[in-house]
Amino acid sequence: MTETTGTPGTPGTPGTEFDYVIVGGGTAGSVIASRLTENPDLTVAVIEGGPSDIDREDVLTLRKWLGLLGGELDYEYTTTEQPRGNSHILHSRAKVLGGCSSHNTLISFKPLPSDWDEWEEAGATGWNAKAMDPYFGKLRNNVVRVAKKDQNQIATDWVEATKTALGVPEVIGFNDKPFDEGVGFFDLSYHPENNKRSSASVAYLHPHMEAGDRPNLHLFLETWATKLELDGKTARGVHIRTKDGAEQLLTARREVLVCAGAVDTPRLLMHSGIGPAKDLEALGIPVTHDLPGVGENLIDHPESVIVWETNGPLPGNSAMDSDAGLFVKRDPDHKGPDLMFHFYQIPFTDNPERLGYERPEHGVSMTPNIPKSRARGRLYLTSADPEVKPALDFKYFEDEGDYDGQTLVDGIKLARKVAEAEPFKKWLKREVFPGPEVTDDAEISELVRKAAHTVYHPAGTCRMGAANDELAVVSPDLTIRGLDGIRIADASVFPTMPAVNPMIGVLMVGEKCAELLTGSDVR
Repeated sequence: MTETTGTPGTPGTPGTEFDYVIVGGGTAGSVIASRLTENPDLTVAVIEGGPSDIDREDVLTLRKWLGLLGGELDYEYTTTEQPRGNSHILHSRAKVLGGCSSHNTLISFKPLPSDWDEWEEAGATGWNAKAMDPYFGKLRNNVVRVAKKDQNQIATDWVEATKTALGVPEVIGFNDKPFDEGVGFFDLSYHPENNKRSSASVAYLHPHMEAGDRPNLHLFLETWATKLELDGKTARGVHIRTKDGAEQLLTARREVLVCAGAVDTPRLLMHSGIGPAKDLEALGIPVTHDLPGVGENLIDHPESVIVWETNGPLPGNSAMDSDAGLFVKRDPDHKGPDLMFHFYQIPFTDNPERLGYERPEHGVSMTPNIPKSRARGRLYLTSADPEVKPALDFKYFEDEGDYDGQTLVDGIKLARKVAEAEPFKKWLKREVFPGPEVTDDAEISELVRKAAHTVYHPAGTCRMGAANDELAVVSPDLTIRGLDGIRIADASVFPTMPAVNPMIGVLMVGEKCAELLTGSDVR
């Protein structure tokens, strides 16, 4: 394996031509790179904008995740003005090997059968639950339930109180079987003995980086993909710029694989002239392939928060300070859960503070989350300059009928019931946000929408779909419609959002993409 942050060679020399060129060494890109290089006859280049995560304790220690947000390893995307939501959300995207799996809390849910079946109904033929289930078994990540030593007492008491207050069952092993409702400790991709991540990079790349047994894998670290190289309608390579400013073209003998995530994949496509022609022409970007769906269908898991001050300090043991969660099904006709909560063993007050609330010294939070948000936003360019960040308009809470807003209101009411139940109640001193005096639905809605945040799950911006879907960007084989020699494999291809945290779904997309490329059969 070779790693470089310097200047690659001149065109045509060894080191600039590969069988596959992968843009993004993140969650899916790490999987694909590892799987392709199992064949020693294939050469693979991975272009990663961030540094290696090897020996980075600030990255590899799971419980340090919060310190990564807004730091040197964060691309720090923001939203456009959100008239019914929060216009001040920082959409963290990781700038490090392993991508967001090196940056997030590694909550690990196999997407529910209804999630995959919804994809097939949306035109992603072959992506139904039965077809996708085997890929979960292929994952190399160490997916385990939060260890007993990390199950602190307040989270344990919260689980017990939730069962009593809401009548939901405790789930021990959320990935053991499909569920509609339940409360319990999460499954995480981590190593409990030392709190180290089992991210995509740790699980799929580190063994080979450390052993040096993949000379056919070439990592271009701290290197930015600036533009795709097209020959007519065939992708031939990727233009890159290294840390020291040197520019180069990496050519792909077989295919280019774009795995840069739901923000940077459509961004790269549009700067390469692939996207809605009218928008690109208005910015002076030469159109190479008119594809109107690029950047459309921006989806997320919006959530808000209720915060309590506790009577004193919390127990010190935890896996990552949000170790347990709750799923509720309000609508009996809904497929899967329609309301979710993370339980934070910290007072999560970043947004309430902006509204005038004070952060308590000791506190906890519940975060009502919308598993199937009905908002559909858009990502678009505002400049032909690739250094200018794209605009992200999530259109939070602008869905017809206010389904999303009502989901948060229902969530606050359920959370208050939990707070009244023992043994959780004994920990609590007072409700900080929205505050016990806020009881009117309209008031609750106004406050929790303005204090809403993201759990960093943007998706859908290059969605997969059927041939007659005018806004589908990729076909079910992940190839970009109308182009040859190029595929996309990351959260941008999601037609719809899984009800659960999507990281495992992205890993499974990576495994399926690798199978599509190599022809192996997991069934």
